[in-house]
Amino acid sequence: MNDTILYLALAAGVSALLLALYYTRSVLAAPRGNERMVHLADVIRAGAMTFLRREYSWVAVFVVVMAVLIAFLLDWGRPWGAVAYVFGAALSGLAGLVGMRIATAANSRTTEAARLGGIPAALPIAFRGGAVMGFTVAGLGLLGVGVGYLVFNRLLDEPAWVDIVTAIGLGGSSIALFARVGGGIYTKAADVGGDLVGKVEAGIPEDDPRNPAVIADNVGDNVGDVAGMGADLFESYVGALVAPVAYAAIVFTDSPLLPGAIMFPLAVAALGMFASIVGSFLVRTRDPDRLAAALRRGSTFALILTGLGCSGLAYAVFGYHVDNWVGVWLAVLAGLGVGWFVGKISEWFTSDRYKTVKEVARQAQTGPATVILSGVAEGMRSAAFSVVAVAAGIGASYYAGEWAMGTGGGVYGVAIAAIGVLATLGITISVDAYGPIADNAGGIAQMARLPAEVRRVTDSLDALGNTTAAVAKGFAIASAAVTALALFSAFIHAVGLEAIDISRPQVTIGLFLGAMFPFLFASLTMSAVGRAASKMIDEVRRQFHQIPGLREGTPGVEPDYETCVDIATRGALREMIVPGVVTVALPLVVGFIDVEALGGLLGGALVTGFLLAIYMANAGGAWDNAKKFIESGAFGGKGGEPHKAAVIGDTVGDPFKDTAGPAMNIVIKVMVIVSLIFSSAF
Repeated sequence: MNDTILYLALAAGVSALLLALYYTRSVLAAPRGNERMVHLADVIRAGAMTFLRREYSWVAVFVVVMAVLIAFLLDWGRPWGAVAYVFGAALSGLAGLVGMRIATAANSRTTEAARLGGIPAALPIAFRGGAVMGFTVAGLGLLGVGVGYLVFNRLLDEPAWVDIVTAIGLGGSSIALFARVGGGIYTKAADVGGDLVGKVEAGIPEDDPRNPAVIADNVGDNVGDVAGMGADLFESYVGALVAPVAYAAIVFTDSPLLPGAIMFPLAVAALGMFASIVGSFLVRTRDPDRLAAALRRGSTFALILTGLGCSGLAYAVFGYHVDNWVGVWLAVLAGLGVGWFVGKISEWFTSDRYKTVKEVARQAQTGPATVILSGVAEGMRSAAFSVVAVAAGIGASYYAGEWAMGTGGGVYGVAIAAIGVLATLGITISVDAYGPIADNAGGIAQMARLPAEVRRVTDSLDALGNTTAAVAKGFAIASAAVTALALFSAFIHAVGLEAIDISRPQVTIGLFLGAMFPFLFASLTMSAVGRAASKMIDEVRRQFHQIPGLREGTPGVEPDYETCVDIATRGALREMIVPGVVTVALPLVVGFIDVEALGGLLGGALVTGFLLAIYMANAGGAWDNAKKFIESGAFGGKGGEPHKAAVIGDTVGDPFKDTAGPAMNIVIKVMVIVSLIFSSAF
């Protein structure tokens, strides 16, 4: 049975990559549009690939340093620990590269499809472009863990195979941390800088070709919301697979449950992958008013099929070893439920179909101050609801696991819930990555001066993309919270702590330091956006003043797009170093001083990081869609005072939802997985 599960998991990973190849060919077969559209798409692609190459060259230095530390500080690190770490980093980087290339190929094709056939033609192109990213990330993640287990456990029979496989997750985390932070700083520096000078000062519409920052902004959609998000969720997926495996190997060492406990997460992931593959073919519509239903159809199908199928998996793996095998199934269902419900909460707070966004838009009638206050309040409220959902899921999965497996089964149930949250990752990322493609498609339609009806089609796709992105961010941070708790439990066992006693001074100190760090990290990344955006603003103003006829739109006068792209690139790469290095260094420093203090640090970071991530992502999403709700004609439409106030709210929300917020889930997992990897050295 265990061999069958392993090979099914490997087959599921390969199937996901084959589907990504099929969707790649489907996207590339679509027409690219006229000469102007092709030129714009090529410029966006060139900027995105230049950023990615430069970012990866910088991150490669960090990867080499970490590989050397693993090799020389850890008994099991030389050579296989270091090799596994580099392998995980390479897979994460490859996922970002593939997703970026296809997303930048799908943008003009989506625009052309919107021009020729409206929403029924454009939706499949945008979704399939995103699906390449989704199934590449999920396929490489499942293959990475499956191949790691096969090689280091079965073929090489390494005694420390658990630590080595965990190092694959740390490799993915390293790329994800810098990709998310660097991409987030880039995209928001371009967006904020371009908006403040273009829309707020000069009264130039979004994506207008007169704005020198417009290409940098469109590049940013890809480097932040495609490559960065893909690396982020690759790391989440691998971490969710590694957490129950590592915990089971530590806690169930002498138990007959061990083989099944190690294989079951791979079985759930394989089933979720096959369900996602089928669900991806259900995303299509001919009704422009049912866009959300079309995207939701595939995800819902995959979710239900995975939930039902896991009952059979739980019986097949545990039915002959435990009396209450149903508890394992219930733990998976708890994870599926947490992912769905936290995503739904994010939708309630960020979609203009619900009252929250409409209320934020209404507040724009009295100026930017009330818009910002309203968004902050709603973001905080959404965090409270999300905490209740995650707490309920953790409690349900813990007691279900304990009922099924006895001592040690509770935390294993939580770990299984984490892979339940991410089981349908392939189609979840597909729906999310569709958003930046739709956004780019709208930008190309505007810059190519296509008819207004084309932009209306792309705006409809883009507005839904903002909501799906917010849902995916909520989904990602929910998975991070559950996964980090499972990894935290594995860390506690690895360092031999029976409990974390908060009455001990060192634990309290660690708790305060951990609670502080997400705030410091958010400050570092948002300040970085401000500094980079300031340079962008200066450059855009310079071009408006020094290039005759640019601001007036004189025919034949073009802005210098490349300088803006370079400013955003250099700013992002320079500013991502300090937050990334501190995230990795802090748990190492504290761990070498006192492991109890490190336990407190991880607990504090987990709680405040989760709250900040949800608050910032949903507040930013609410501001963004409130602006778009006004632009659709509410409260005076574009150009009025409410619209100007909403633009300011959206500009404040940009680094909330696309820089600091999304990076927070990586922060809490990186800190835990670094602590687990180096636990033997502390």
